Formats: sequence, structure tokens, C-alpha cells
Amino acid sequence: MKLSQPPPEVLLLGKISLLALSAWLAYWVVRRLLISFIHRLAERSRTDLDDLLVKHGVFSALAYLVPLSVLYYGSDFVPQIKGPLIKAVEILLAPLAALILNRGLSVALELYNRLPFARRHPIRGYVQILKFLVWLAAGIVAVCTLLERSPWGLLSGLGALSAILLLIFRNTILSFVASVQIISQDLIRIGDWIEAPQFGADGEVIEMTLYNVLVQNWDKTIVSIPTYRLMEESFKNWRGMERAGARRIKRHILVDQSSVKFVDEKLLERFKRIYLLKDYLERKLREIEEYNRRLGLDPTVSPLNGRRLTNLGTFRVYIEEYLKAHPLIRKDMTLMVRHLQPTAEGLPLEIYCFVADTRWVPYERIQADIFDHILAAAPEFELRVFQKPTGFDLREALGK
Repeated sequence: MKLSQPPPEVLLLGKISLLALSAWLAYWVVRRLLISFIHRLAERSRTDLDDLLVKHGVFSALAYLVPLSVLYYGSDFVPQIKGPLIKAVEILLAPLAALILNRGLSVALELYNRLPFARRHPIRGYVQILKFLVWLAAGIVAVCTLLERSPWGLLSGLGALSAILLLIFRNTILSFVASVQIISQDLIRIGDWIEAPQFGADGEVIEMTLYNVLVQNWDKTIVSIPTYRLMEESFKNWRGMERAGARRIKRHILVDQSSVKFVDEKLLERFKRIYLLKDYLERKLREIEEYNRRLGLDPTVSPLNGRRLTNLGTFRVYIEEYLKAHPLIRKDMTLMVRHLQPTAEGLPLEIYCFVADTRWVPYERIQADIFDHILAAAPEFELRVFQKPTGFDLREALGK
């Protein structure tokens, strides 16, 4: 009995199913056996490169070449759809090549980030731009393959759409330009402490990408700042402070102006017992005495005759000498104690100097110790530090 020939449609469907099954089986064998073997081999090797290739899925992406090769070379098995099948494979090859290349770029970026100078010159933004261009090129090649046109002809036709493309990719273009400025001018590095109050950022830069800069605040929250916004608005980078190895103290206390007075003999005797003022008093008293004698002025007749010491002026000198003697204050940088504009709350006495330790906790501890001492020393100079009354004081009202 002669068997009947199946219909051509059924035969074609069977061949297509067989080819698709062959492609899937080839991918399964490569993925489950060969790729798994390569992964185990990478775990046992001593080099890091193969581990990074596994981590970023380069081998897994290469596995997709196997089923595409089966479909391409097996197209002769189904001549009815050979042309469309080959075209489909060629179209898929463009994004697959982009996928493999992008994962390879991720491997290269991680290798670069391990270099000692990578923190000073991050290239993540550039790599992201390159990845974007790779995907854009793959898309153009795929479309040109589908339309059977030259890529140059398609690119020339995009000129009319440039305004629309600029609008669509506005943030990308702005971020690209900002990234180039930031990296070329070395404005921000990974690990820098930056402060941008308008974005709620005050902490360490932990990542820089094409589109944003991630800042981990000191309270452990993370702020994402668009890269181009950093160039549009101002920010403060504390890298110079860390590079100099010194952190500034710029803080004042308010002195009650009614407690400022000339130094009398009793107060002068107290000052002479202060070690840090010994050289200053000897030099200053001799200078004042010579000045008054040369002009024939007698301070005993009137306290306004001639020159005299004041408790506030002597206190300023004491603070300066105290800071000069402090082991953690930089002597090679600006060090001064100055008056600011008097206010209704008192006379601001500002301490301006630099601490030799830039770490936050030690710096705050040193600053607190200095002002603890200054506040405790003020009464020794018969000076009062202004403090706004917090409420009704019964004893003061009763005159006690």
C-alpha cells in the first residue's frame, strides 16, 4: 500500500518546527553543559578576568550565537523561508553584538576601577555614553537590514529629525556635556565630600554616572543629583580641605560689652600669674610706659590719658597664645582672634584657625575642647559671655 505524501504546508511546518527545536537544543546544550563548565573553571582559576566575564554574563551572551548559527546554516533545510530566515538572523545579530560588546565594556570598567588612579579619574560616564552609542548603532544596523538600505542613507535622513532628537535626548546631551566638564576639570571624584544644600546633599560621592551623581549623606541617606544640575547650580567640594590636611574653625562667642574695662592693678597682678601672658605683658607694659612717658601722659589723673591695657584685649592675646600652644592647631596657616561688628546681643569675638585633623569626630572634639576652655577662661578676665535670658528670674527680680 502506497503511503500518501503529506501536504506541503504540513511538511513546511514540520521542517520549521524541527529547525527551531534544533536551535533550542543547541542553545540548551551550550548553556547547560559548556557554559556551566566554563563557570566552574573560572571559579577555580586564580585570575580575575574570567570571574568578571562570568559576573557580567559575557559567556552567557555568547551562547546566543549558537542557536542563531543553527538557524542561519540550517536555512537550506527550509528553502521556502530561507531568505526571511537569514534576514531575521542578520537583524538579531546586531543587538546581540551590542549586548556582548556592552557586557565587555562593563568588564573593562570594573578592571579600570581597580586601578589606583580610578577614583581621581572616573570613566563610568564615558562608558555609559559608549554603551548608548553601541546600542544606537545596533538599532540603525538592524533597521537598515530590515529595510535593505544603507546606514548612511538612513543617517542622512535623520537630519530632518534632529530637532526632535535633541528634544528627546535633551537630558542625555546635557548630562554628557556636564560629565565631560566634571571629569576634564576634575571637579568631583569618587570619595569626595560635597555639599549642595539645594539638593539636600551633604556627604560622600559614592558613584558617578552619565545621568546622576549619587551622594551618601552623613545620616546614611542617599541623594541622586542629575549631573547637569550640578553644573547649573553651585556646590561645595571639601577635597581641598582634605588635601591641605587642615580643617577650619570659624566660630565666635558673644561678649557682654558692659563687662569690657581697663585693667587695674589687681587684675594686672592676676594676669601676671598666667604663663601664656608672661612675655606679652612684659613687652606690652614696657611699650605702654615708654609711650606715655614720651608724651607726658599720666593715666592716674584720668583713665583716658595715655594707653592702657583692657581685659578684652588681653583676653584676645591669651586666646591666640593658647591656640599657638595647642598641639593640634596648624601654626603655618591663618590663626587670629578678631572682633566682628557689635550687635544687640554683644560683641562677637571670633576664633579663626585650622585644626590639623580633618576627620569629623576628632575635629568636633578639638573644637569643643577649645571653646570649653575659652568660655571657662572668660570670667578670669572679668568678662561676661552674653546669654539671652530664657525666662523670668525671681531672684533677679527681688534683687538677690
